[in-house]
Amino acid sequence: MKSFLHFLTDAKASVAADQAARQNLQGDGHGNWFDKDGNRVAVTKKGRLEMLPKKEVTKKGEEQNDSSAAKEQPESKNSQQNAQQQQQQPVQQGEFGAFADGTPRRMPMPTRADGTPKEDLGDLTVVFGRFNPPTIGHQKLLDAARKAAGKGKLKIYPSRSQDNKKNPYDPDEKVDIMKQQMPDHAADIVNDPNSRTIFDVLKQGYEDGYSNVKIVVGADRVKEFAKLSGDYNGKIYDYLGVEVVSAGDRDPDAEGVEGMSASKMRKAAAVNDFKTYRSGVPDVVDDKTAKINFNKLRQKMGIKEGWSLWEIAPKFDWKNLRENYVTNKIFRKDTLVENLNHGLIGRIIRRGTNYVIAVTEDNIMFKSWLRDVQEAVVNYPGPSGVPATEREVGTDAHRKYVSRLTGIKDIKNFINKHKKNK
Repeated sequence: MKSFLHFLTDAKASVAADQAARQNLQGDGHGNWFDKDGNRVAVTKKGRLEMLPKKEVTKKGEEQNDSSAAKEQPESKNSQQNAQQQQQQPVQQGEFGAFADGTPRRMPMPTRADGTPKEDLGDLTVVFGRFNPPTIGHQKLLDAARKAAGKGKLKIYPSRSQDNKKNPYDPDEKVDIMKQQMPDHAADIVNDPNSRTIFDVLKQGYEDGYSNVKIVVGADRVKEFAKLSGDYNGKIYDYLGVEVVSAGDRDPDAEGVEGMSASKMRKAAAVNDFKTYRSGVPDVVDDKTAKINFNKLRQKMGIKEGWSLWEIAPKFDWKNLRENYVTNKIFRKDTLVENLNHGLIGRIIRRGTNYVIAVTEDNIMFKSWLRDVQEAVVNYPGPSGVPATEREVGTDAHRKYVSRLTGIKDIKNFINKHKKNK
């Protein structure tokens, strides 16, 4: 019987071996992979196949002198045999055909109106964010996205969230200011009313014909986006590769770009601090225009006497945010909430210590930290919209809506079922 360690070793090795087999690469049992001409073109790293840059490609026999050679454990005998067998046999296409490299598709290939397959558009890089208001921190994010995209297509999607406190600009106003402040990226900004969530964006990209996608986010959101986008690849869209790229760390206490955020800009507007606001606006914008935008932001926020910082910039007033949560004044069970990072809207089915778990009408369950969520403002039509007659908790219409939202009558059973599946 195999030990657990051996099991993990074999599992990791087989992943790299399977990837190599799909590309007709031959392994040497030491983490090196060669093409048909005997060139070492890939190595095994962390259990997966990693292609080498052209400058690091070497002939067989020269890899021992290469400092970048893989340091992985040798593939197991079983995994090597498995790879050889796959190389000897043609890759079996799935029900929906295969990608260009032979990987089976799990969903139908996008087609044109006449039913013919769409052209493979290759690589797509996307950014999805609130940008409310846009800042020099967002400039850094978009610059990182352009670099990640390389020669591929870049699309920037401002979210559709809108409310006076956390999202004062409406989508059209936000797009205009983004193009004004970040002209180098203006052509890549997409003002699409149907792109309300990251799933809307990824689904549209797949339907357009892109086979690979990168999602560029701040370092603190990589894990969240990687889980969501990976869990639903093959269910909502079907990319050959889905990668989440970090645009770098953010520190709310730092000076300059690393410390600038939309939360800090909204706080500055609330306390009439133009100096701090101006420091967050790109230099391409002159002082007069910055002042106009500042006054407009204050007007849109409608700050009145008795306003609370935690409602405007929760990350800067965590104590009061949590106090209101613990006393059940906000984010009660069954409340309709929106995650401000990826745009998903759902009903709260569980309240944690400093987070909530919600489920969408499509049975997508997501976890949100308190600082990243707000009660949903549903004032628009669409698949996530909820009619006013169904928003009043305690009514029969609302009960029927929640039942329709989850697909079952008992929310508790749904949670338990989800836990078992995990």
